[in-house]
Amino acid sequence: MSRRVFKSSDFRVRQICRAAIAIAYVTSLCSPALAGRGNFRNSAVGGVSIDVDGVVGPPSVSGRRLLLEHLRKEVKAPAGALVAPVELRMVSLRALEAACQDALKNDSGQLADEVKFLAGIQRIQYVFVYPEENDVVLAGPGEGWRVADDATVVGITTGRPVLQLDDFLVAMRTVHEARRGGISVSIDPTAEGHRNLQALFDSQRGRPLRPTPQFEAAVKQAFGPQIVKLTGVPETSRFARVLVAADYRMKRLAMNLEKSPIRGFSSYLEMIKSSRVSGDVNPRWWMACNYEPMAASEDKLAWELRGPGVKVMTEDEFVTEDGSVAATGRTSVHAKRWADNMTDKYDELSTVDPVFGELRNLMDMCVVAALIEKERLFAVAGVSLPLLSSESSDLALKKWNAAKKISPEVSFLRTRNSVIVTASGGVQIESWQVASRTDVDSNVSVVRKRAIPVNKSLWWQ
Repeated sequence: MSRRVFKSSDFRVRQICRAAIAIAYVTSLCSPALAGRGNFRNSAVGGVSIDVDGVVGPPSVSGRRLLLEHLRKEVKAPAGALVAPVELRMVSLRALEAACQDALKNDSGQLADEVKFLAGIQRIQYVFVYPEENDVVLAGPGEGWRVADDATVVGITTGRPVLQLDDFLVAMRTVHEARRGGISVSIDPTAEGHRNLQALFDSQRGRPLRPTPQFEAAVKQAFGPQIVKLTGVPETSRFARVLVAADYRMKRLAMNLEKSPIRGFSSYLEMIKSSRVSGDVNPRWWMACNYEPMAASEDKLAWELRGPGVKVMTEDEFVTEDGSVAATGRTSVHAKRWADNMTDKYDELSTVDPVFGELRNLMDMCVVAALIEKERLFAVAGVSLPLLSSESSDLALKKWNAAKKISPEVSFLRTRNSVIVTASGGVQIESWQVASRTDVDSNVSVVRKRAIPVNKSLWWQ
């Protein structure tokens, strides 16, 4: 991410902008056996299309309509006790493994909706270990679900996205990768694109610079395709799609390409409209984990995730003459104010723009996976769950076209003395750092005792 400032009286280029990227936001909901059917699933998902070469572009109106129609036919309304909102929806991992095994044996891999959507749980707040039951249980608020207008599966009353099994499988199976290098997404222009853009701006020296459609098109052409870089997770997974989608949405909000869906959260461009900004450095934003130390019972059989989950970070950077990007280790006042405002508004944003809630769900699941591995909770419980946790599991992940090349989006803003082009973005999940910070709290043990499943024939309570 970077920002480009053009002085109206001096058209020499000090910086090269990095453009925001239109990225695929996928809410893939089908079981593994259905993953390849229906080209509209890849060509009209969450507001963009991704072709077989990984090129991202706008979807057709018919593609969006077909996706939503298909999902609303495919996803069945929950019934019975799954519908009512509860403070603690409990999901037994031992019994979840058994349900998946039964589906592979008897239903050709067709998973029930309650399995795919983890019984409607909307956040993981607790992890309980029951050695006497050979079980590890996830617990958090939950309720019935529905398909929202943007093709996200959300709670019927809260509008918050529910956790999805496919994402949990990725978190469990990539836990060692997360330990080695974390999980991240970044969207980067090429050094060649930077140099081409530099040449374009040099060619404008001495001419009036106006943000016309023709000049904007020339900027995009000079920049060329941007590159999506993912670490730690399969690029064809739904998990990866949520990462890039959240990054994409943050970019568009920062750049004022879309109006904020909530009050009191303006774009970065609006924030600096009447301010003087330096052309020597450029802000970059990324979303990262935002948890307090985890609470643990004295016997380490009960754990609680605490904190809002996600924060927005920023750092200034600059583009060198050869087109590479270097960090300064500093932050600008305006960029930090925008980042802090998005952090403060994140929970509210998650309700009206579900992708941000989905990102927080991913972070919760990654932290839980790191906790289970670090504390050897499966060994403590005396349980083995290879279907859920093994990379060689017979329970395959759904696969989708991976986002690889992305067309740039740019914003032009005329201030008192400059025209500015901005871009921003990134996601970084350092789950092992979160799992390594714990405080002992006896109250967590009390919650565990209250949460002992009553009906042991169900995998959820």
